[in-house]
Amino acid sequence: MAKAIHSMIRVLDEEKSVAFYRDAFGLEVADRLDFTDFTLVYLSNSETAFELELTVNKGQSEPYDLGNGYGHLAVSVDNLEAEHARFEAAGLAPRAIVEFAPDGKLVGKFFFVADPDGYQIEVLERSGRFL
Repeated sequence: MAKAIHSMIRVLDEEKSVAFYRDAFGLEVADRLDFTDFTLVYLSNSETAFELELTVNKGQSEPYDLGNGYGHLAVSVDNLEAEHARFEAAGLAPRAIVEFAPDGKLVGKFFFVADPDGYQIEVLERSGRFL
């Protein structure tokens, strides 16, 4: 059986990205591998063994084109309103909270926030299938 272990995104500024993911989601650097042409930074926290891998390509000076194929990463939290307020207070510019309830049945309650490179992160309230 396969086990999901990480997702990788390319970032322009390691320091800004590490600070964003620490402040927004409590992710800390679990490992950092420095190579000639690039650096890999693995972020995690005690909630899950799944890691976010930041790839920093040395010499990259322009923002990455995210194209139309990237969707989003998702995290779950116990108290969505409190997290939304914390994000606002931290200047992280979260979008409005949405209750997704097609046909009147609540599927999920969430908001989105963009990281320094424009990657979208969905912050879902822990309920239903998103425990």
